[in-house]
Amino acid sequence: MIITRIIGGLGNQMFQYAVGRALSIGSGQPLKLDLTEMEQYKAHAFQLDQLNIIYDVADRSEIPYPPRKSVFGRLVNSLKNRGRIPQLFEKAQPFDSDILDWRGPAHLSGYWQSEKYFARHANIIRQDFSLKQPYSHLRQDVLSKIRGVKAPISVHVRRGDYVTNQRANAIHGTCEPDWYRRAMEIMKDRADKPTFFIFSDDPNWARSNLPEYRGMIFVDPQADGRDAEDMHLMASCHSHIIANSTFSWWGAWLNPRADKNVIAPARWFRSREQLSRDLVPVEWSSL
Repeated sequence: MIITRIIGGLGNQMFQYAVGRALSIGSGQPLKLDLTEMEQYKAHAFQLDQLNIIYDVADRSEIPYPPRKSVFGRLVNSLKNRGRIPQLFEKAQPFDSDILDWRGPAHLSGYWQSEKYFARHANIIRQDFSLKQPYSHLRQDVLSKIRGVKAPISVHVRRGDYVTNQRANAIHGTCEPDWYRRAMEIMKDRADKPTFFIFSDDPNWARSNLPEYRGMIFVDPQADGRDAEDMHLMASCHSHIIANSTFSWWGAWLNPRADKNVIAPARWFRSREQLSRDLVPVEWSSL
């Protein structure tokens, strides 16, 4: 049995599912989700149920106790974990190829933010991550606009907790207006008559700070919790300018077009010690 720990927003949940799914396929074992932390997590809801994944939830008796710092705590948990499946923790980036060779049961804990963990099963993962239900009426209107232009380009402006949460800001920071200007200029050179579809959790900031181009359409966020539909609207575009956000990472990755152009931030994290070279696929451009 493979159990994968789920925590974070939709983009992180998808990475955690994808690595578990890949190990499940590779080892021929069933996959279960560990939702124990999501039960107490206030920042985001569990959203994988908006997608066409089939999953079971692991029982608490199947989930190993997490490691503890004290010697006594480690001893106690080692005794409690006798007979339970081993825990595999994500090492700091870069990508850990040893995970792909694992064939025994395992409890996976980490963020696993690299396509390399599941690239060999990309078609299955994309099918799993298709939408479970039709678009809402407002999003269907946006989809019609995307399909009605020659070169739709999604642009994701991530603000939200990257601005308001001090810890998140210290880790990630945000992409500045000049970065978007340069990315959009590159896309103008690569695409014939591009139309920029702007997705943002802070649309007022985006309207005030992004450069003005002919053919810009702002997609206002909906407060209905159906975030996977917004991600799929991004994926319906021809090409993508993504933020340092797993949400728009998936919006670009779910687009199966071989001729898509994707521009991603060269620095995903503020700290130069946190590497992002395995996070951005080699086919994408870093700026």
